[in-house]
Amino acid sequence: MTDDYTLITDTPTIADYCRLRQQAGLSPKTPEVAGRGLPNTIHAVQVHCGDDVVGMGRVIGDGGAFYQVTDIAVQPAHQGRGLGKAIMASLMAQLRASALPGAYVSLIADGEAHRLYAGFGFVPTAPKSIGMAQVLR
Repeated sequence: MTDDYTLITDTPTIADYCRLRQQAGLSPKTPEVAGRGLPNTIHAVQVHCGDDVVGMGRVIGDGGAFYQVTDIAVQPAHQGRGLGKAIMASLMAQLRASALPGAYVSLIADGEAHRLYAGFGFVPTAPKSIGMAQVLR
């Protein structure tokens, strides 16, 4: 990450969250969904370039046994500059400082993102476990 960027520990606003998810190619979320979910964030970081929020990441979970890394998003114009790695490093440092030994941390790796997450100790769960999902309509 270069000096052009500042990483701060804070949950994104609803508008930034919805915008960054869409810009980074993640599934869109409505402001209503974001407004209900964001207050339940355990750890979060944002990457700023000047006054603009260009990246984010969050950890959600029960605060004890289970955590999930989610919403890792960087605007395409700012990708390839180590921002995803900086986001993950900050989230993992926060988890290591606060989670109890034995806590289970999971994530879903889209596309080639598994390479980034492997650098932080994440390993595929298949074939023992298979991630499953459902989008409620």
